[in-house]
Formats: sequence, structure tokens, C-alpha cells
Amino acid sequence: MDDTTDVTDGADEPGWDVDPQDEIAPAVEMAGAQLRAWREDAGLSVAEFARLIGYSEDLVRKVERGARIPRPEFLDKADRTLKASGRITAMKKVMAEARYPKKVRKLAKIEAQAVQFEMYDNHNIHGLLQTEEYARALIETRRPAYSPDEVERMVGGRMARHSIFDRSPAPELSFVQEEVTLRRPIGGRMVLRRQLERLLEVAQLRNVEIQVMPTLHEGHAGMGGVIEVLKFGDGKAVGRSDGAFSGRPVSDPKQLRILELRYGIIRGQALSPRESLAFIEQVLGET
Repeated sequence: MDDTTDVTDGADEPGWDVDPQDEIAPAVEMAGAQLRAWREDAGLSVAEFARLIGYSEDLVRKVERGARIPRPEFLDKADRTLKASGRITAMKKVMAEARYPKKVRKLAKIEAQAVQFEMYDNHNIHGLLQTEEYARALIETRRPAYSPDEVERMVGGRMARHSIFDRSPAPELSFVQEEVTLRRPIGGRMVLRRQLERLLEVAQLRNVEIQVMPTLHEGHAGMGGVIEVLKFGDGKAVGRSDGAFSGRPVSDPKQLRILELRYGIIRGQALSPRESLAFIEQVLGET
């Protein structure tokens, strides 16, 4: 989908609708008010401004009243047209964060505070390890299908979470992936190859350990499904598992101990990090 679709194309207007109940609504409203002030100071009507930047009057009105999150291209054009010297384009960072789904923003905040991650995945490569093209192909498999706009929002949110690898001090990250996740060609063979290359790249980081659970293992402690445990600097933690506590997030120490016990056993049953890297390289060579 072209984010800069001209209004004469008759295509869907670019941007993301805002839920008035969402916590990001005030920030979007403020951005819209600032855009309106810039436009009025320039002596332009909504119709004139819309024509100059190549979008419809309806879209401009929605952005100005905070009902639509403007795309980066909209802000760039507005900045040039209104001669704002970068003060409108400076809104792009906040607007980019605002467009991510609410649950993604919440997850990103939690991950930003965690100092230790323990993740076991049995169907797909974990989101923090996914390439953009793998994430897009995976999200597009969901049924009922998401709209193109929803797909882009989800992919953008998932990629933004990758900033975890740039944190300082760096958190400790441990991943255990089922062998099948390395072989299922989500998005096709080349997408999978680049995904496997990404795993090998991330595994070189000193704070990251990736292990593989071979399919030939008769059974292991992760047969109940996904396990995720995040630990924080104050000693608290939160965890979740498909196979425990109805899949709900838990923070009670007794419940967390069960998840940590299972994860510890899974790590012990999986290939070692060194063996896992060799295994991933082997799969890459066969793909």
C-alpha cells in the first residue's frame, strides 16, 4: 500500500484512526492542534493546504482534530509546505509510537524495564528475533485476515520492540526455539533463509543465548506450549504460559516458580547454545 496515495486515486486515506479512549489520544490531539496553528499562521484554508500537500480536506480535518494519526509522509509534506524548519517533522517519533496497537505499546514498556528474558516458542520464531519480512508474512497468515493497515501497524510495533538489543546496560535474553520454527518456510524459502541468518547474527551478542529443541526429542517440559518470563531490577517478575494458569500473565512467586522450573528443564533438555548455532547453520545450509 502506497502511504502517499494522492486523493485523486480514490484509495483509502493514509493514516491511522485514533480510539478516543486510548492513552495516546491526547498526544495525537495536541499534534493536530499544532498543525492547525501552523496552517492558520500561514494564512491557508484547509482546502488550500490539502491541495498543496496532495491529500483530501477530510483527511486534513481529521488530523487537525486528533481523529487520525498522520503518517510520516504527511508530516514531511506539511513541514515543507508550511516552512516549519523541521518542527513538524519532529512530531514523527511520537506519532510513530502512537500508531502501534495499544497492547504492543504496553508490551514494549514492560520489556523496556526487564533485565532478564526467558522465552520458549514452539510454533514461530519469537517476535524479538523476527526479521521484518518474516513478521509481515507471519501476521498475514492470521485468519480472519487483518487489513493492510493493521498489518503495517503490527509489523511496525514488532520492529520497534527490537530496540531491546540496543539497551545499555543490556538485558540478559534467553530463547529456546522448537526445531520446526527453524524449518517452516513462513513467507517462502528466501524469507526463511534471511530469518535464520538473523538468528545467527543475534546469537553473537554476549547477552543473548539461543537454543534449539530438536524434534526428535521424545518429550520435554515445554509440551504445554509457549513460556515467557520477564524479570525486573527490583526482583519482581511476570510470566505467562499457554499451558498454565489459563494462559494469563502471573506475578505470584509460587506460580512464577512453576514457569521457571519448566523453563529451566527445557533449557537443560535442549541443545546447548554452541550446538544450537551449529544446528541453525546446518538448517540454513539445507534451506
